[in-house]
Amino acid sequence: MNQENKEKSLDFIRARVKEEQEAGKNEGKVHTRFPPEPNGYLHLGHAKSICLNFGIASEFGGLCNLRLDDTNPVAEKIEYAEAIKEDVKWLGFNWDDRLCHASDYFDQLFDWAIQLIKSGKAYVCDLDFGEMKKLRGTLVTPGQPSPFRDRSVEENINLFLKMQNGEFPDGTKTLRAKIDMTSPNMNMRDPVIYRIIHKEHPKTADKWKIYPSYDYAHGQSDSIEGITHSLCTLEFEQHRPLYDWFCENLKIHHPQQIEFARLNLTYVVMSKRKMLRLVEEGYVEGWNDPRMPTIQGMRRRGFTPQAILEFCDRVGLAKRENTIEVELLEHCLRQDLNKRAQRRLGVMNPLKLTIENYPENKREEIDAVNNPEDESAGTRKVPFSGKLFIDSSDFMEAPPKKYFRLAPGKEVRLKYAYYVRCKDFIKNDKGNIIEVICTYDPESKGGNTEDGRKVKGTIQWVESETAIPTKVRLYDRLFSLPYPEDTEEGKDFIENINPNSLQVLDTCLTESNLNKIETEIPFQLERIGYFCKDRDSLLQDKLILNRTVALRDSWVKVNKS
Repeated sequence: MNQENKEKSLDFIRARVKEEQEAGKNEGKVHTRFPPEPNGYLHLGHAKSICLNFGIASEFGGLCNLRLDDTNPVAEKIEYAEAIKEDVKWLGFNWDDRLCHASDYFDQLFDWAIQLIKSGKAYVCDLDFGEMKKLRGTLVTPGQPSPFRDRSVEENINLFLKMQNGEFPDGTKTLRAKIDMTSPNMNMRDPVIYRIIHKEHPKTADKWKIYPSYDYAHGQSDSIEGITHSLCTLEFEQHRPLYDWFCENLKIHHPQQIEFARLNLTYVVMSKRKMLRLVEEGYVEGWNDPRMPTIQGMRRRGFTPQAILEFCDRVGLAKRENTIEVELLEHCLRQDLNKRAQRRLGVMNPLKLTIENYPENKREEIDAVNNPEDESAGTRKVPFSGKLFIDSSDFMEAPPKKYFRLAPGKEVRLKYAYYVRCKDFIKNDKGNIIEVICTYDPESKGGNTEDGRKVKGTIQWVESETAIPTKVRLYDRLFSLPYPEDTEEGKDFIENINPNSLQVLDTCLTESNLNKIETEIPFQLERIGYFCKDRDSLLQDKLILNRTVALRDSWVKVNKS
């Protein structure tokens, strides 16, 4: 892309950063941060924020911090923090020595809270959260002041220190900013900036009995780190006046908050709270269930970082909420896997195929292409003999017209191998076909014959003695409806879970070369779809594959029409 086109394609955030940098704001420095809360696993929406924050820092010669906003020990776990770091690195980004925690600043935040109290801009309130809500008012009615709003500075400091000393139970007191109970912005109606929580913190242990609210800690952490651009999703737009109020009243470095629309995707829920419910109530295996839109789940399903980055780039940034079709994500994945995924052979529903004129004790190795889109991927050797398995869907006793797979008297090509013609078939006592008898043309290896004849059908196969018994998990969309949260009053989004989102096939067979592919590295089972080896394969005595995505791409057809 030439420079002129690149400049024209700048989104509204990049355009603003470019303008401010050229104007010399912040001495031309650009410093962003990705600030997840370690209270769950990262999902696709976080991937968009990761790409934005690290991407802008890179494009404008700046820096990006990874900051864990660990202000709520009730919900946070070391497990989540470690997974966050792993996910960011897996996507290809690095924070170098700039791993930060909001808890690193607890001492400074506490001192600033004392400063607000001394300046008459914060007070200790004895109302519980229910009472506070009643006095807060509504969007059309002003709030009412707390009866504790006019406590003296001395009393507030004394009570605040006692809160930190652990002298009061949880929920009995809070520290609130004294702003404006009549403000049309509900976030400015004396918000809570500290609450009492008697729970050990993963990083600070039992040092603190009070913890700052997200709204209070977030902006001040940005300020301490010298962040120039605080990039947030749209739900924080109404919080920006509060973000600014803290910086202005504390007279500290004031980053610029800019909001963008969060990523919404069809057929999934992107709320951590709702994802946690899916996990805790057993609707999914865990946060890393391949049906979940978490980065861990997508990775386990066989998504590549490149596909996710391409999707985030295509989605871009918007100023208004919108929902992206999941088909676009699948399209980006197929495009990437088509270029990089190695090919392998496998059958989902094995049907025995015997080549009666193939030498009985002969076994040979067939050259098979690893990836037709990538010559550098080379070839592999696939075992071949007169006893094979094909997929039962590739044989019909009485085929319809224009059926080009195997049938009595019909000839097909075995992928990479020979032409075979069906001579007969065998049924069991129940009338089910259990074996197909064929002959082969020994001169047709690789699809070339002396008479130049061609066949229209090519099917996959595996050699009977070397094939690997395989369990295949066919994952589909977790919800039956594109907008699972848009439920009628009194109904639950759980009711929209797709009962067929997981099907397990236990009798599949795959070629022996699959043993050489590492866990979670996607590959294509030819004519079937893209799969990856699940981590459970390391624990069980059987190869377990997860379907990454089917081969068919309906999205691109629809969007080209």
